Amino acid sequence: MKKKKLISIESAQREADRLTALAVRKDYERRKEERRSIESQWTLNACFLAGRQFVEIGPMLDVTDTLPEYPWQERQVYNHVAPIVETRLAKLASVRPVMSVRPASSSESDLKTANASTKILQAVTSKMETDNVISRATTWSELTGSAFYKVAWEGGKGRGDVRITAVSPYEIYPDSLGACGLDEVRSLIHARAVPVSEISSVYGKEVEAEDVELALPERASFTNLPDIRTSKRDDCAILIERYEKPSAQKPNGELLIVAGETLLFAGELPYVNGVDGARDLPFVKQDAIVTPGAFFGTSMIERAIPVQRAYNAIKNRKHEFMNRICCGVLAVEDGAVDEDELTESGLKPGSVIVYRQGSQAPRMMDQGNVPSIFSSEEARLEEEFNVITGVSDIMRSSSVPINASSGTAIQLLIDQDDTRLTITSDIIRAAVRDVAKMTLRLYKQFASDKRLTRCVGDDGQVELIEWKGSDLGECDVVYDTVAETANSRSGKQSRLLELLNLGLLTDENGKLGVATKHKLLSAFGYGSWETLSELQSLHEQKADKENLALISGEKAEVDEIDDHEIHERSHIRYMLSGEFEKAYGKDPDLKERMLVHVRSHRSMSALAKEAGKYESQTQQSA
Repeated sequence: MKKKKLISIESAQREADRLTALAVRKDYERRKEERRSIESQWTLNACFLAGRQFVEIGPMLDVTDTLPEYPWQERQVYNHVAPIVETRLAKLASVRPVMSVRPASSSESDLKTANASTKILQAVTSKMETDNVISRATTWSELTGSAFYKVAWEGGKGRGDVRITAVSPYEIYPDSLGACGLDEVRSLIHARAVPVSEISSVYGKEVEAEDVELALPERASFTNLPDIRTSKRDDCAILIERYEKPSAQKPNGELLIVAGETLLFAGELPYVNGVDGARDLPFVKQDAIVTPGAFFGTSMIERAIPVQRAYNAIKNRKHEFMNRICCGVLAVEDGAVDEDELTESGLKPGSVIVYRQGSQAPRMMDQGNVPSIFSSEEARLEEEFNVITGVSDIMRSSSVPINASSGTAIQLLIDQDDTRLTITSDIIRAAVRDVAKMTLRLYKQFASDKRLTRCVGDDGQVELIEWKGSDLGECDVVYDTVAETANSRSGKQSRLLELLNLGLLTDENGKLGVATKHKLLSAFGYGSWETLSELQSLHEQKADKENLALISGEKAEVDEIDDHEIHERSHIRYMLSGEFEKAYGKDPDLKERMLVHVRSHRSMSALAKEAGKYESQTQQSA
């Protein structure tokens, strides 16, 4: 009796899970239908970017090719959309904000915590290659108007790690398309096609494959497709993750993961990634242009499409007119010649036309010249591209106007070009800042084990920081635009030249040291020009590795090929740094190990000098 009751409870639970999965699936289908018009616009943007520009959105919201009115019509594409997007992406690629952590108060402990958190944040974001993630997200936002970052924890608690991925807007479904941002939505669905084998491996449940319709803009480049929405896969299923924010009924929110009619996971929101220890959606939104009263942003391509259509039309009509002038239009009296032969072969040079006796000879109609309105309209449309998109000729052609002769004038023009991108740049910086906040909060929640992170100390030397999640305080993440500019290659080079002109890089005799000269050459991309400088850099790197080995308690052997003076100077510089003081406080034997190592360099250097003197005296005697 007890066994039957247990089976009955399990059956009821399975049925309840199935109904929950169906409800989530129904909610997903509803949101997908509501978003169809927006998705059609994204696909149209992708078509124009790929050069498939004789398309339009039909009554059923499908993007299809249009047919020419006459078979002879020119339908060439003169793509200005692609270079505009490429130029914007090239400019926005320099927006890589440098994140720092602002202390919660002026107390010594908060200052130390903020300093350590800044170093840890910069080290882990570099390890995760966030620059590539930002580039992918920016490409999506420039194409569709919006892109998303998903900040999640991978692996078990303790030794797992944060994973930041760029998510296309095709996979995001808010509960309200009128919400102005993620802070105004109550729930969000992340739906994507995942192989059924991967679903089974991750969740331990078997699900059936379904025909998945891929909504990727790359399909827009396949010009032989009659309909853009035709690419499908039959080995995948739609994995639906439905996130619901905390409420009075659900204080920690809710996460439901569904595939087909199978409920894969049901529980509260997993991440404490919100403000003041609250649970929130693990997403950050990045727009190209913010649209008031709408969840998804606007792409610059959408604004350029009408101008691109008009530009293609005027160029094609102009070429048709030029073809009429070049090939000519022949007027023939009815029945005077063999019209089929003349139509098929045309008027070849040296051809003989036989026409009926008594009729009028065929004649060429006067087509006149190409009207000047074509050229003026073409120039006006090219200027309109600049006005609408904010991408001028300076940005697209990397050339300056002829009348701009001074460097100041050129710099002013470049600064004005960047003005239209300021809003998009600030949106990217704000999104990266929110991603950094979520990253630190996930480490604070899940990183319970001690970790060693290599980072650059205040004195420019490599240092090791031992930390865990509880060491990260409740600090505010901010971005430093000055440091961002300084970290760019051109910014570094210009500032190095300023320091060189001020004489701050020379020694007391006014000369550049070998090491300084090598670093300057490296900053300008010519680090390997001088073999001596290159060898010095290699010796310095080897000495830094020896420092790290001695900190870890490992043995660092002195080698015959070492430049002992360089090694000794590097070891002493490290022993005078603040990082050595921290490590020495944890390991009292570290100082003695370092001194023994330095003495070994000095001894071997002295022996080498004595051997050199002996060899010199022997040669003189001989």
